[in-house]
Amino acid sequence: MALTKGRINRTGIIKFHDAKLMVWEEGIVEARNAGGWAGAAAWERQFKRDVFARIVQTLNRIGWSVMPWNNADEYKDIALSHRSCSKGDLQAELSVSGRCIELEMWQDIQNGENPNGGKYDFDKEGRMTYLQRLEMERTRSRIRDYLCNVFTGYTFEPPKLNSPNPDPLAYFNSTWNGEYEKHRGVDRFERGADGWPSDKALSSWSRTDLDGLKLNHGDTRWLRDSKGRLLRGRVYGGINDMWIFVYGPGQRDFTYSHSRSFFTYTPSLPRKHVEPCVREKKLKAELQTAIAHMAFERAAVLRDILKIDAQEALA
Repeated sequence: MALTKGRINRTGIIKFHDAKLMVWEEGIVEARNAGGWAGAAAWERQFKRDVFARIVQTLNRIGWSVMPWNNADEYKDIALSHRSCSKGDLQAELSVSGRCIELEMWQDIQNGENPNGGKYDFDKEGRMTYLQRLEMERTRSRIRDYLCNVFTGYTFEPPKLNSPNPDPLAYFNSTWNGEYEKHRGVDRFERGADGWPSDKALSSWSRTDLDGLKLNHGDTRWLRDSKGRLLRGRVYGGINDMWIFVYGPGQRDFTYSHSRSFFTYTPSLPRKHVEPCVREKKLKAELQTAIAHMAFERAAVLRDILKIDAQEALA
């Protein structure tokens, strides 16, 4: 490949996702158009020499053991495109296929669910200890920085935010701003001084809560969850009258709901309350499930509860 002041002219994208580093390049399409399958094969060989080999070198340099693939005997045809790696409690598999290289890391020490090992568990990053996550992040960050320094056209694409914690506005923007807005450095919808959609942008939808009060970004309100329990949090967004409700510091401590779901707390509110229509729907679903499983004693109890609720509603 051509060199530019000591750097190699290659263009690609690096991404992170759940304890994984991924590298994509588009050059194989041009190589195939220019030289057919032979051209594509030559491009893949150079991709492996330039990028795959440098990832192996970087792993060795920062203390990883890089060995022949554990499944090499079973899959000999693709064995040379894979490596098995380890460092302390962390395991990894490095692979190259076509225009893509992946380095996937996991651990088999704790929090495993899949009987075949941590490699096959979901949420690999979430199952790691704090120190394991630090080493995983250090590993893929070192590889990313090295590749972006060596290759002239390599860029890093940050992972999409999956939670409004700790930054609700960044999460909102990642959800609503498309590629058009991102490439031009602009925001979808008119914004106020705080960065959130302005009053004008929200004027097409309702902004009043159950008490008739206007909702503003960051306001504290209360909401009942699917089980009727009280939740206290802050509201953000409001596009299409759907507000982000953040009720805790965790990655999953949020939900979406429309403006009329929110209210102001008063001491007279019961700690738990389920609307009659919701209760009836759930009881009927439970009744059908009990009948389907021939749990007729349970079905009889549920039937009687539904009758009592109906009588109380008419009283």
